[in-house]
Amino acid sequence: MKKTKNDIIVSLKDIFVEFDGEVILNHINLDIKDKEFLTILGPSGCGKTTTLRIIGGFLQPKQGDIMFDGENINSLPPHKRNVNTVFQKYSLFPHLNVFENIAFGMRIKKMPKDEIKKRVKEMLSIVDLKGYEKRSVAKLSGGQQQRVAIARALVCDPKVLLLDEPLGALDLKLRKNMQWELKQIQQKTNTTFVYVTHDQEEALTMSDTIVVMNNGVIEQIGTPTDVYNEPVNAFVADFIGDANILNGIMIDDCRVKIFGEELECVDKGFGQNTPVDIVIRPEDIEIVKPEQAKLVGEVTEVVFKGVHYEMTVMCKGCEWIVHSTECAPVGSIVGMKIIPFNIQIMNKMFIAEKNTFYAEVISSNKEENRITVSVEDCEFDIENQYFEQGTKIAVTLPPSALSIAGDGVGHINDVYIESVIFKGEHNEIILESDKQKWLMESDVDEQVATYVPLKFDFTKAEFKVVEGEDET
Repeated sequence: MKKTKNDIIVSLKDIFVEFDGEVILNHINLDIKDKEFLTILGPSGCGKTTTLRIIGGFLQPKQGDIMFDGENINSLPPHKRNVNTVFQKYSLFPHLNVFENIAFGMRIKKMPKDEIKKRVKEMLSIVDLKGYEKRSVAKLSGGQQQRVAIARALVCDPKVLLLDEPLGALDLKLRKNMQWELKQIQQKTNTTFVYVTHDQEEALTMSDTIVVMNNGVIEQIGTPTDVYNEPVNAFVADFIGDANILNGIMIDDCRVKIFGEELECVDKGFGQNTPVDIVIRPEDIEIVKPEQAKLVGEVTEVVFKGVHYEMTVMCKGCEWIVHSTECAPVGSIVGMKIIPFNIQIMNKMFIAEKNTFYAEVISSNKEENRITVSVEDCEFDIENQYFEQGTKIAVTLPPSALSIAGDGVGHINDVYIESVIFKGEHNEIILESDKQKWLMESDVDEQVATYVPLKFDFTKAEFKVVEGEDET
């Protein structure tokens, strides 16, 4: 029976991976269809390359099953899986010419010479390298070397080709050309491509399906159009394309408030007076006369992008990005008109508006009005507070009371930056320590997937004595 593109060829079920106690893949599930071009997209450290290595057999999950054509292949070594891999470093053999590089795998398998010659010739045609058989790979361009690597991986007819950021070493113009060529090769060979990248343009250009990953989990799976137009949360919206991501209040179905202005939208089911994240794409904002819109601001910057102008508009202390074919000069006052359909409403990634942690007072000094507390195996002093030793307290801090310690010494060290999203007024940063997540506001664009020391400003804190059963 002939397979169709809707058939599942690879299925990852409840895959869990950790290294030295750090979770890399957190129980992910993913189905990959036969003959599709699937791209795993995400920032460094999100788990995308680990996912690729799991499929290829280079890494074993601590938990979960890898299914290939309906069979469990957990214990199958890489060379016995009907899968091949192209890495960013192509690992071509410099002492062999183009023909012999492509033929290498077949020679190892001791295939007949006529069959090898036939297959190499067909593959050279597919990757547009006819006549290059005797060329030294060292004398090829980066794009040509990449096509040799792809031909070598495809010549043995794998059902799945894994590609780990193969365009990363190429210059911008060549990378754009290769995006189109890779898609053409995939369609000509009818091979399932699983492609890993952090480049959103590559994902949108080539993919049938995009898998957006963050912090070891899958945030969203969908077509490029779905992921771009209907992001499930602020992280996906921020990672895929340009976006204005704002804090808002869902007043009721189809009514949302942004900076005190009530606007119509099309989303329902968020309840009444619910804090939400709002996404408005720059191209979905129409510049009009101030009296024609509820949102009015001043143009502070204009950049010509070739196809459109990119304008920065300051509206009620918030920075908006607008894309338009018509230019409003710097200093002009404009209205921003947005139709209801183009206002996307999403649940907040961090539900609580403030951070609360629980601590035990391990020592106190009434005269100095100071206590020492223990939090997540860290001890530190809190000035201008007094509770008796042994007291359990709840400490509540607004996002503005959190910062990353510039001297490298925080109240809690080695806190992981999970996401950084610009909300027009500041960066909203979600961090994760051993026992909880934290919400921080910052003017600094911190690096995602790094570990930092977290510092608290206790002058902004609220303190409350709690009983043991109140700790949550």
